[in-house]
Amino acid sequence: MSKKSLRRPKTPDDQIAIMRASVKAGCKDRPGIYRMHSADGEVVYVGKSKKIRTRLMSYFRCSYPGDKGARILRDAVRIDWEYAPSEFAALLLELQQIKRLRPRFNVAMKRDDRNFVFIKVVKSPAPKLMVVRGASDDSAPHYGPFQGAQAVNDAVRELHDVLSMRDCSLDTKMHFADQRELFQLMTRTPGCIRYEVKKCLGPCVGGCTESEYLKRVALARSFLDGHDDGPIATLRHEMETASDRMEFERAASMRDKLHRLEALKQQFLRFRFAVETLSFIYTVPGYDGEDRVYLIRRGRVRAEDIPPQADRDHRRLANLTEAVYGTTERDTAQIPTHEIDELLLLSSWFRRFPAELARTVRATDAGLTTVTGSAVRAPKLLPTLADRRAPVGA
Repeated sequence: MSKKSLRRPKTPDDQIAIMRASVKAGCKDRPGIYRMHSADGEVVYVGKSKKIRTRLMSYFRCSYPGDKGARILRDAVRIDWEYAPSEFAALLLELQQIKRLRPRFNVAMKRDDRNFVFIKVVKSPAPKLMVVRGASDDSAPHYGPFQGAQAVNDAVRELHDVLSMRDCSLDTKMHFADQRELFQLMTRTPGCIRYEVKKCLGPCVGGCTESEYLKRVALARSFLDGHDDGPIATLRHEMETASDRMEFERAASMRDKLHRLEALKQQFLRFRFAVETLSFIYTVPGYDGEDRVYLIRRGRVRAEDIPPQADRDHRRLANLTEAVYGTTERDTAQIPTHEIDELLLLSSWFRRFPAELARTVRATDAGLTTVTGSAVRAPKLLPTLADRRAPVGA
């Protein structure tokens, strides 16, 4: 059977006309998501809009095959939609649907664990750094997530070099200098080329004590935590020294190494900053009074509720707030891979619409709920709903 015969038949014009009529007659111009279904029932595309009727009608004006919208439409025989209280709610719903349905025309938010890598501090008498896909469940420290496995591998290599850490096999036996008496009774392992050119302390050949090596590991972890710029400062000094000596090739090499480490640091700090700052209660006015309160912690929506009206509503929201913010979460440099896309979505939202931060309040500032007997103190929400301002983008 030829490849041509395996291609899906394109939706005929009369079916597209039926879909257009259905949208025109039945879809409201309000926030929501829409799904396009193929003839065999597969959801081929999920989209969102603050005005879904306008967005859907625009597909029927696209020219085939040049426009992506027209190509998607030609693979669909049915369109359905689901309303959301606001554009923000539609964004969250779209992400959830794409993660669950994995439509073939959606690319940006179909990432999985394989799209991200972590830097793992491998447990060993002489630990080393290793780039791994996803984050394992073991207790070894993980740093990330990072995108671009090759770039991260290159940066880890530079970090190993500048801190003189080993990068050899995990099976390599370690013989520290403070184990010399035992070491003298054993066959000497020849040092590798990195040890000979002073790119490794040589913990396998007694080139350093255990404490000396572990200090380098601590420096690496401090750098990955964003607390110490020592490796970057070292490379910058070497680059400037080489330039002063007119060793321009070496200076260029040091510059490239420096850029790799700086890129690694910036990528990690961007995630870390989002995790540390995106923790608050966010009140969102909705379409036709469908207001919502979102409890966001560490870059993820942990709960959603309606603004309280009656006393029991206040108690419910107070209990919900206590459940979300009243527990201590371990401060970790690891961001679980299943939370990354939501973190990126929230970070992008507040970066695009910084004025929306005026609708947020920290749980501590809101009066974090305390339960003593039957007394419950509800969080004080921002007075943004009273002024009935329109949602973002309306």
